[in-house]
Amino acid sequence: MSILMFLLLATTTTMALGQGTRVGFYLRTCPRVESIVQATVKKHFQSNPTVAPGLLRMHFHDCFVQGCDGSILIDGSSTEKSAGPNLLLRGFDVIDDAKSQLENACPGVVSCADILALAARDAVVLTNGPTWLVPTGRRDGRVSLASDTDNLPAFTDSVDVQKQKFAAKGLNTQDLVTLVGGHTIGTAACQFFSYRLYNFNSTGAPDPSIDSAFLPQLRSLCPENGDGSKRIGLDNGSSDKFDTSYFSNLRNGRGTLESDQKLWTDASTQAIVQRFLGIRGLAGLTFSVEFGKSMVKMSNIGVKTGGDGEIRRVCSAING
Repeated sequence: MSILMFLLLATTTTMALGQGTRVGFYLRTCPRVESIVQATVKKHFQSNPTVAPGLLRMHFHDCFVQGCDGSILIDGSSTEKSAGPNLLLRGFDVIDDAKSQLENACPGVVSCADILALAARDAVVLTNGPTWLVPTGRRDGRVSLASDTDNLPAFTDSVDVQKQKFAAKGLNTQDLVTLVGGHTIGTAACQFFSYRLYNFNSTGAPDPSIDSAFLPQLRSLCPENGDGSKRIGLDNGSSDKFDTSYFSNLRNGRGTLESDQKLWTDASTQAIVQRFLGIRGLAGLTFSVEFGKSMVKMSNIGVKTGGDGEIRRVCSAING
């Protein structure tokens, strides 16, 4: 399929869904938007590679609260940015940098929500992940409340709860497994999983789903009553590269987070993990292809377009 046909298909699909975003939204009003964002993400990544998983997670957290409207970027003591699930996010400086450059190139044109959607894609590419066409045209929201983050997917969620949270945003079980597969890059602090190593469910014993050979390794990295802020790779042995080893680790009982490992212990999600791994007897799925599709789907959750919202002058504050 030619690039032109792909663009037309992507545009037609998003418009048919009634989302109001489209590929090439800024083609006339700010033609350099993608190259500016891409160069900015690359510059920051070269000095601090942790911004890649940070930007991906930030986009995810933005879309799951108030829709993909950049509300996670707003400063304040009671905004989403200040909420517990977002306190350890990285990459806000990347978005601010890109916005400053775009305001010089195309004042008042490009939304912070679109910058974040583009930056998340570019961050994945820099970790040897796939690229995809990002529909744009989102406007920025004016509401950002820390209390709205209560329903974000959590590291202790069962698969049923994860399914419910994703379904509420129009995402199905395959989208769930695919998007959580973004944990192929990045880290988690010991405080979010050390309970699995020593006193799972108040049993005084480790989580039985952890591979017995992996347990001593995790315990050495996260000693009992040790530094809870110490960070460990979510994809053991490959946390800086976008690949399918994350799913192999789940199969082998080497998932770091409880919610991740449950994707293997639940039959409905295990089948999708197996398809990503190309296990015989099941129709295969290509992770890199499906990830791009699910990211586009996620990036259209609750978008504000047309006369809704605003185009912020700076990403960290509502206009005026």
